[in-house]
Amino acid sequence: MKRILVTGGAGFLGSHLCEYLLRSGADVVCIDNFFSGSKDNIRHLLDHPYFELIRHDVIHPLFIEVDQIYHLACPASPIHYQHNPIKTVKTNVMGTINMLGLAKRIKARILLASSSEVYGDAEIHPQPESYWGNVNPIGIRSCYDEGKRVAETLMMDYSRQNNVDIRIARIFNTYGPRMAVNDGRVVSNFIVQALRGESLTVYGDGKQTRSFCYVSDLVEVLVQLMNKEGLTNPVNLGNPAECTVLELAKKVLELTGRRPEITFSPLPADDPVRRCPDISLAREKLGWQPKVGLDEGLQKTIAYFQEKLGIKEK
Repeated sequence: MKRILVTGGAGFLGSHLCEYLLRSGADVVCIDNFFSGSKDNIRHLLDHPYFELIRHDVIHPLFIEVDQIYHLACPASPIHYQHNPIKTVKTNVMGTINMLGLAKRIKARILLASSSEVYGDAEIHPQPESYWGNVNPIGIRSCYDEGKRVAETLMMDYSRQNNVDIRIARIFNTYGPRMAVNDGRVVSNFIVQALRGESLTVYGDGKQTRSFCYVSDLVEVLVQLMNKEGLTNPVNLGNPAECTVLELAKKVLELTGRRPEITFSPLPADDPVRRCPDISLAREKLGWQPKVGLDEGLQKTIAYFQEKLGIKEK
């Protein structure tokens, strides 16, 4: 039985990963400081005999014996990571140094949950792993964007200098149950606004594009990447089916059966215009392809928020 550490394990993505690993027969240690994670996400796992929860902030060293480390700890939505940008940088840099130091000491394999944000407002479309990105190093998003870029640098340098066994996942927009109500990302925003009968807020003209990957698809490929031998360079993970923000808003309204207005607000600074992964490498090396379509994934996510908000179906 593998003993596996998941940092940020009480978060949206982390909680689904902990669940998946337990189902696969692993012994899981979840650590979280509960800044953006929630005990509600893992409450159903607390009585599991092979699940352990530790309240810990990764900017401080951790001493533990495990076989693998999934390093997911970091707020991922702009509302959360811009709330305390210095702490976000610390989490990305000091947290990654601490987890790499742990991996080095105990000879564990470590996977970094990096982000499509390393590409910034991309000038190449779709974005391949070879693209170096177009990031504003002093912008309001840079605490996260540049933080993830430095985290990738640290991963590669620990691999080259100290032979640490690494994996780097560049994760594109992911959605599904257990996203926070106040998450601030477009899918949860639209669903919560629609269910509450509020006007849907579209930033800019709504023509900017995103590619949305359902959480079960993402978790499955994270585990595949972790267990794939020899794949140390970054790998894009996401759904290449591109859709505009305005199309998403209309789809959410259709699936929720609501008819609120759509209002337009100014586009936030440095918000990417087009975001779509080139997943050729994941297809070739991992044999992976997302399975859950947008309509199916949104229906499951809407059902979750209906229960969370106590709103009955119309």
